[in-house]
Amino acid sequence: MPRLPGTDLDVSALCLGGNVFGWTADAPTSFALLDRYLDATPSTVRPFVDTAESYGDGTSERILGDWMASRGTRDGVVVATKASRMAKEHPLAAGEILAAAERSLRNLQTDRIDLYYAHYDDPTTPLEETLTAFDELVRSGKVRYVAASNYSAERLAEALETSDRLGVVRYVALQTHYNLMERAEFEGGLQDLLAKQGMGALPYYGLAKGFLTGKYRHGERVDSPRAKGASAYVGERGDRVLAALEQIARARQVPMAAVALRWLADQPTVVAPIASGRSVEQLADLLPMQDLELADDELQALTDAGSVPG
Repeated sequence: MPRLPGTDLDVSALCLGGNVFGWTADAPTSFALLDRYLDATPSTVRPFVDTAESYGDGTSERILGDWMASRGTRDGVVVATKASRMAKEHPLAAGEILAAAERSLRNLQTDRIDLYYAHYDDPTTPLEETLTAFDELVRSGKVRYVAASNYSAERLAEALETSDRLGVVRYVALQTHYNLMERAEFEGGLQDLLAKQGMGALPYYGLAKGFLTGKYRHGERVDSPRAKGASAYVGERGDRVLAALEQIARARQVPMAAVALRWLADQPTVVAPIASGRSVEQLADLLPMQDLELADDELQALTDAGSVPG
């Protein structure tokens, strides 16, 4: 079972992305997605749901909070949310972080956040101020662990050094853009830093904006808010990746999306990929990744297919 390094959080192999709640999935659909995800999560771990204060200006958090309250599931779910940029001049200033956390706690109808992210780096605020504010939230019991999202290797290393120097809480994980089609930014410096520091990676866009489901191919028109983003991957390299995914998916009798997410989950430092679906049917294509075991040659075939020559 995956455990977030440096914590006592045993989480599901798939982290459900709450970005769709209140956006492409209305409240009843979001409830159905959460119910299905809860049912499919092994009893030995807790379902892991990711949201942010900026998703629908708090709508995603409120839907998740309403669902947990109605189902009585708060203690059985690992909840991650983020202090986001939005229209703030200094989003990671102490006052902004503390106020954002209070809003999220109200939206989620809970007394603590399991994993609280700095959604984006804020170069306008000293790291000392940001990390001291996060430390205050952890000491007060309102946040259990803190993490970074969208940080460069250099800034993440600086933040960790600052935490150690001040003797305050340090980031335990990094949420980053990483999948079979997007590898250069993470593999190397960031991945090496996480391994050295004993941190976990929680990749978002695990399906490359839906491209790795196999729906978006040359000449295909798909009615989806993500179609434009997914179309950027159409081409020779994308064709190689889809062909490798399709071959393995057919042999394993699982959806291509599940194979893509399993490859991601099996990469060094990765704890759980984040993915979402706007319908229960879409979610059903993701869930088999939790039980799927890929052989070494299958993992290597996918890695090779997505490699950039040179």
